[in-house]
Amino acid sequence: MKYSVYKQDHYTVFQLEEELLNSVVAPDLKSEIVILANEGVNNLIFDLSEVKYIDSAGLSAILTVDRLMKIDGSFVLTGIEQPAVKKLFEISRLDSVLAMAPSVQEAIEFVFKKAQQRKLEDKGDEAD
Repeated sequence: MKYSVYKQDHYTVFQLEEELLNSVVAPDLKSEIVILANEGVNNLIFDLSEVKYIDSAGLSAILTVDRLMKIDGSFVLTGIEQPAVKKLFEISRLDSVLAMAPSVQEAIEFVFKKAQQRKLEDKGDEAD
């Protein structure tokens, strides 16, 4: 599996450099994300701009990553540009469940906004 990881202080961008996110790639993807989570990454931006096809195993991997990252942080999909990939998310209605942003920059803004919301919620919990 080919990919790039760009780590920043408050987020990490994981760019999958494969055309297919399928049953061959999905297990390796899950393993790499678990490693990142164990390293302390909790705000992940997952760039799918090079992906042209996703099968059910790929969707399962994305949902697993979403659950893992949302424990202590945020998970945002970006780069969903290919018509087949867009249609899959629409048909499965995952476009209404998963956080998605049109660009990496907008995904970064989303991560910072969610972090601010968590801080406000934590302060509210402390006041109770």
